[in-house]
Amino acid sequence: MKRMFKRLLGVALLLFTAIQFISRDHNETGNTPVHDISGVYHLPAGVGLILKRSCYDCHSNQTEYPWYARLQPVRLLMDRHVRDGKAELNFNAFGTYSARKQRSKLRAIGESLEEGSMPLSSYTLLHRDAILSKAEQILLMNWVKQTSDSL
Repeated sequence: MKRMFKRLLGVALLLFTAIQFISRDHNETGNTPVHDISGVYHLPAGVGLILKRSCYDCHSNQTEYPWYARLQPVRLLMDRHVRDGKAELNFNAFGTYSARKQRSKLRAIGESLEEGSMPLSSYTLLHRDAILSKAEQILLMNWVKQTSDSL
């Protein structure tokens, strides 16, 4: 029985080591593109800071990866999550969206804020600073409403 356990442990360690060589996505451009939402719309200072702190890791090309993201399979899960987030909304590409799509995305942001579905609880579990206070939610909702009304 001990021998079987040692073999299983050895195989598990070998598999864990092998998956570390799976290539990773790199979602770190380091600069703010011209099509970023901040280049398209006026973002009051508070709104811009909130978006960068609570949204940009998953919804931009500027993900700040924590140390544990270097380990597989965590990195594979994070890469998929970021790809899905950017497919839904990419703040760095907001200026490339049609006016209709921009209105739709702004409306969806407002709905997510009202429902409390963003940022995801799985994200805020490890990123406590991304949790939005009630005042921040109101600030973002007001900005979203004013901005979408101006379109």
